[in-house]
This record gives sequence, structure tokens and C-alpha cells, in this order.
Amino acid sequence: MQEKPNSFSIKNWSQDDQPREKLIHKGKTALSDAELIAILIGSGNREESAVDLSKRILGSVENNLSELGKLSIKQLMDFKGIGEAKAITIMAALELGRRRRSEDALEKKKINSSKSVFELMQPVIGELMHEEFWIIYLNNSNKVIQKNQLSKGGITGTLVDVRLVLKNALEVGATSIILVHNHPSGNLKPSEADKQLTNKLKKASESLDIKVLDHIIVTEKAYFSFVDENLL
Repeated sequence: MQEKPNSFSIKNWSQDDQPREKLIHKGKTALSDAELIAILIGSGNREESAVDLSKRILGSVENNLSELGKLSIKQLMDFKGIGEAKAITIMAALELGRRRRSEDALEKKKINSSKSVFELMQPVIGELMHEEFWIIYLNNSNKVIQKNQLSKGGITGTLVDVRLVLKNALEVGATSIILVHNHPSGNLKPSEADKQLTNKLKKASESLDIKVLDHIIVTEKAYFSFVDENLL
């Protein structure tokens, strides 16, 4: 039996409605999120176009690109028309976007508030499902010299080596540091372990004339500052 032509193919659309041509002639900002994803996947399935499929995928996460970035390859492949290659393409594109956002934040370099720390670190650890502890090393102008992941653990917690923190601070010539870790649960309240670790690092740093400027707890959409809450 001869296969019927797929009327849902983007090739059958008018040129103005085709995402690739629309991008070329009208610019990238003229495209919707669904149209951009449609360019990535190239084609839909027998029942829907690439754009319609992309709209359905976005609809499953309430049109939130951050939530889309959390889907696994297997979850993406649950959508008819999305094979492993297309799922990997979507995941790779979203990861590039996340990294770009992180680099844009780092370009600001100077830390002048707890909010600027959140803007720097949220793209890095704000959406993780496990806990990570990072140190931001600063010079005497509060400009970022380096930011390092110190440890990575489960949702219940992570281990921090105080000696390693200070050793690296001396090596890079930092005069101050900021402690940052995420709470995958979304709970912003610091634990007793968080408070004890902050005090431990503060006391150890003082002996080397290195200041602990703040300890920031990051979640997906908010943060907690020890300094803002008078805990440091």
C-alpha cells in the first residue's frame, strides 16, 4: 500500500510558517519556544507536526523551560516521535542555555550583595536533585577569582574539608570567601549542621586573615543569606 504523504510535515507549510525560514527572515526572537524546539527535533509524528509535538512536550511541564531541562532522556522519549537522538538534542540545547546563563552571571564578576551570589550560583546548583557545596574566592575588591565545587553529596547532606578550602584560598590569593550550597528539598531554613560548619570555617579563616563574607543557601527560585539574617 502506498504511504500517504504526511500533511503535518513542516515542508508542506507556507514558508512564513516554517520555523527555520521564520528564523532566517524574521530573526530568532520572532520564534516561540515550541518553534525553537521544533527546529531541534526536525520532524514530528504521523499525527502532529514538529511544532505541535513541541507544544505538547512544553505543555507537560507547564511551558517552563527550566522544568523541561530536568526531564531525563527516557522521559522525553515517552513522547511519540521523540527517539533517543532527538531527546539528546533537546537535552544538549537546554544544557548549553544553562551554561550560557552561568557564564553571563560570572561576567559580572564583582559580588556586591547576596542577590549577586544567587544570580551567579543558581544556574549552577539551583536545579540539582543532589546537594553540592561550593566556595567562591574573592580578591580585596570583592571580584570573583575562582568558584570551586568542594563536595557533592546526596539530598541529606555533603562533607566539607575546611583545610582544602583554606589551602585553595591561599593558592589563589583570596582575601575573602563565600560559602554556597543548595537545598534540593526547596527548604531555605539552615540546618544546625549548616550553622556549625559556617562557624567552623569562619574561625579557621580568621587565623589566616581571610574573611567569610556570607553563606548562601540556594534553591531553584530563592535563597537564604546568613548575613542578611544576622547569622554571621
